[in-house]
Amino acid sequence: MSGGHPDGRAIAGGRQQRLRSDPHPRVLTIAGSDSGGGAGIQADLKTCQELGVFGMTALTAVTAQNSLGVQAIFPLSVEAVETQLISVLDDMGADVVKTGMLLESAIIRIVAKTLEDRGIAQLVVDPVLYAKDGSALFRREAIESLKSELLPIASIVTPNIPEACELLELPADTIRTTADMIDAARSLLLLGPQYVLLKGGHLPGESSGSSGSSDAIDVLVGSPASGLHEHLLLRSPRIITRHTHGTGCTLASAIAAFLAQGHTVPAAAGKAKRFVTAAIAEAVPHGRGIGSLWHAAQRQMIE
Repeated sequence: MSGGHPDGRAIAGGRQQRLRSDPHPRVLTIAGSDSGGGAGIQADLKTCQELGVFGMTALTAVTAQNSLGVQAIFPLSVEAVETQLISVLDDMGADVVKTGMLLESAIIRIVAKTLEDRGIAQLVVDPVLYAKDGSALFRREAIESLKSELLPIASIVTPNIPEACELLELPADTIRTTADMIDAARSLLLLGPQYVLLKGGHLPGESSGSSGSSDAIDVLVGSPASGLHEHLLLRSPRIITRHTHGTGCTLASAIAAFLAQGHTVPAAAGKAKRFVTAAIAEAVPHGRGIGSLWHAAQRQMIE
């Protein structure tokens, strides 16, 4: 049995629990569900929990997927998405909102309108276009809506190289070097976000000194108003593995979590990259295909 207490304590199982006077930071993720548990809202919520942030969700679609790929996508209606957003934001609020799989133009428009109407100041946009197996998670006509409706209000957008090429309407093999990444990231800034973090996981690693080991390099650039006048290169050791399902979702939600804790965008991006690198290093090869990250890896390292 449980009950209330007039001085703010809750009675549960005979113990008195004092309610927190400083509630956890809040992140709302707007994304699809991954039945395999490695990406989408499942990855977002695992990340939030590991980083001490309260995660909330608005589902855009339910997918049937596993380590082998996406077998089916069942979109939710625009009304269902809007009602979830209003329900959460008008009661619980959010310090940061993160978007993932949005699927179609009508959903993008209602997400953008709802967030603007409620004055959401920090938005992390992960422009999810494809699953790891190449399955399309975005209707092509929605790309223009993403560019015109959502990117202009984004604090940071986090494309990988194929997504950057799609957004910039470039041939798929255009971005081949770190210098190309910097140029592409600066071009993406012209679409309106405050920052662009262009992920370099699709490029061959660059040597990191005399050891000859390889680094995975992401590029962070900021708009003139951001105060980041030079690009930043975020480096981490390249981990040779195919088990990387959920990497993009996890990175974006980790950035959102660190922003909710009060970090700047450059600091949040650096911390998120370290979190993801640890999670990749401990990835779990469940199933017969591409395994998922282990989101508790950083916590276990500390312990």
